[in-house]
Amino acid sequence: MKSRNINVKSKIYLLAIINLILIMLFIFLGLNESNFNYNISKRIPKIIAIIISGSSIAFSSLVFQTMTNNRILTPSILGLDSLYIFFQTVIVLMFGSSSIFMLNKNINFIFSTMLMIIGTLTLYKLVVLRKRNIFFLLLVGTVMGTLLKTSATFMQVIIAPNEFEALQTVLYASFNNVNINILFFSLIITVAIAGVVYDDIKKFDVMLLGRENAINLGVNYDKLSYKIIIIVSILISVSTALVGPLTFLGILIVNLSYQWLKTYKHNLLIIGSILISILALVGGQFIVERILNYSSTVSIIINFIGGVYFIYLLLKESNI
Repeated sequence: MKSRNINVKSKIYLLAIINLILIMLFIFLGLNESNFNYNISKRIPKIIAIIISGSSIAFSSLVFQTMTNNRILTPSILGLDSLYIFFQTVIVLMFGSSSIFMLNKNINFIFSTMLMIIGTLTLYKLVVLRKRNIFFLLLVGTVMGTLLKTSATFMQVIIAPNEFEALQTVLYASFNNVNINILFFSLIITVAIAGVVYDDIKKFDVMLLGRENAINLGVNYDKLSYKIIIIVSILISVSTALVGPLTFLGILIVNLSYQWLKTYKHNLLIIGSILISILALVGGQFIVERILNYSSTVSIIINFIGGVYFIYLLLKESNI
């Protein structure tokens, strides 16, 4: 057991070293005396945004899969991405792309985050009050997500072309022109949540055994599940409002973490998932900027790879 833990920690150290090297390349590659100040002021906020969003998605996806005991589910099934897209579309349709809700990123961030959090908690409260299980919540979330996305698509059809072009800039994840004020606020929220869940990490290991076994071992399963839903809704809402939706990132990195680390301990899985998430986002952004010359976005790359991997997992689970 001790040798296995040492092996897992060695893999985590390797991931940390690779991340550090890639981040240094991303920040300092191509710098000279004439462009140093400008590029540093742009690249460092990008890295901080990547670390915040990557950590939020990795942690929330991992604990969400632990709660549902399912490796092919992610928090996006609750419809948070669709709610974000719907909200942004409604703003452009009703107020236009030149309204304060679109031009002022601070206001947009606050409203988007609060709406997604309130929507998720309201949905969960309704399910709990009717004494339904967590899978009923996922079913309702899937239906609501589909409804919201379809409604958003219909509204996008009737939006003027120039308004639709402005809308597209917030519908895809992007780390360009990160707002420093939003970044600082997101960092505070993320650090605060890390402190709140620190004492529950060992309980996540017990949750993997299932609801009945966890309760028999002294874990208040329903209370912890409610706490997870709150944390997940906050983290995913903050991440989505900060950089945009990254639908398939969670399922990609969590399953890679399980396969790479081969452990059930969440204190190791959380660190590994976060490092893989940051590696994927920094690598994707590096490709977008240095190879594709901004002709694509990191969300398209991540969602394409994650979508293919999701299909692979479905085929694998069905033994095809």
